[in-house]
Amino acid sequence: MASSLENLSLQSKEDNNEDDVVDPWNVSSKNQTGIDYNKLIRRFGSSKIDDELLMRIEAATKKPVHHFLKRGIFFSHRDLHSILNLYEQGKPFYLYTGRGPSSSSLHIGHLVPFIFTKWLQDVFNVPLIIQLTDDEKFLWKDLKLEEAKALSVENAKDIIACGFDKKNTFIFSNLQFMGECPSFYGNVLRIQKSVTFNQVKGIFGFGDSDVIGKIAFPAVQAAPCLSSTFPFIFGNEKVPCLVPCAIDQDPYFRMTRDVAPKLGYLKPALIHSSFLPSLQGAGTKMSASDLNSSIYLKDTPKEIKNKINKYAFSGGRETVEMHREKGGDCNVDISYQYLKYFLESDEELIKIEKAYTSGNMLTGELKKILIESISKIVKEHQTNRSKITDDNVKEFMTPRKLT
Repeated sequence: MASSLENLSLQSKEDNNEDDVVDPWNVSSKNQTGIDYNKLIRRFGSSKIDDELLMRIEAATKKPVHHFLKRGIFFSHRDLHSILNLYEQGKPFYLYTGRGPSSSSLHIGHLVPFIFTKWLQDVFNVPLIIQLTDDEKFLWKDLKLEEAKALSVENAKDIIACGFDKKNTFIFSNLQFMGECPSFYGNVLRIQKSVTFNQVKGIFGFGDSDVIGKIAFPAVQAAPCLSSTFPFIFGNEKVPCLVPCAIDQDPYFRMTRDVAPKLGYLKPALIHSSFLPSLQGAGTKMSASDLNSSIYLKDTPKEIKNKINKYAFSGGRETVEMHREKGGDCNVDISYQYLKYFLESDEELIKIEKAYTSGNMLTGELKKILIESISKIVKEHQTNRSKITDDNVKEFMTPRKLT
């Protein structure tokens, strides 16, 4: 009989036959409206976040759910009910998420999981682990080790600027932490010993010409799901883990959920986000390697305005007359899609949608609203980041007990 990991491998191979391509390194769709997330849930075998689950989250936290949840931006989960059970019983859990530092600045798409993770940390008041996978970027990108290390520091500053609680947040770089913490490498080895080459090749699609570092890496991303990786935080206690992440990272944790019980741990729970699309259209996600597909957190107001006006794909009609008559298509319009992520007011978003789909609002007017919204967010982030020093980064990245 095939093991559950081998079943996951077969599922991943079937994914390649779909029009939507979603894996940890590639996201694309042939559909103008982007990824079909309902189909993706069925293919990955996760569960949809429904109204009943939203009500349960509100009841447990006694706080309104985040607009990312209400609008289906975080749309899928694995075992989130088990985390809520723990919380309701007064039992501990922790959050774990990460970032692969491939550029000196995050773009606004990278903000999405961190904005939501901060909300989770605030409403549940739990420890947070943030992994910087600089080793991964060294293996996959044309980077020197020294460059990867430097990018980790710069990305850590962007992450800290999101407002995480220093007393309850530990950020680490794989390149640094692997040498400092024997328990990290020990768990990496335990996971590597539990997964065969054929299994990891099937799950991630590695080929015979891929370097062996890539084949070994998934265990490194899996290890933070085991609380014993951080004895200075959790001691000997086996504390369950919730991973907020974009759904393209799910293959890592499908593997981890199979391995964890073999090592005496509960399976990590997950909550998945959708992808902020590229400026050019919903067929691909924002990419740190394409300057014109992304709005970076270091961009000036002029750069933001120029990028949105020049590159943001429009759902408007060919002429003003046709637009007034037939209205715009919010399903493909990138400016509207970005406002779904970053405009917090539900009333304002509904008003914009009605005005644009009726033809009363033109594309230029919609883009102007987006420019104002994104410029405000980026300016606030830049102000926060300017106050963060190398010493602040060192404090967040020092192994220590969290509260």
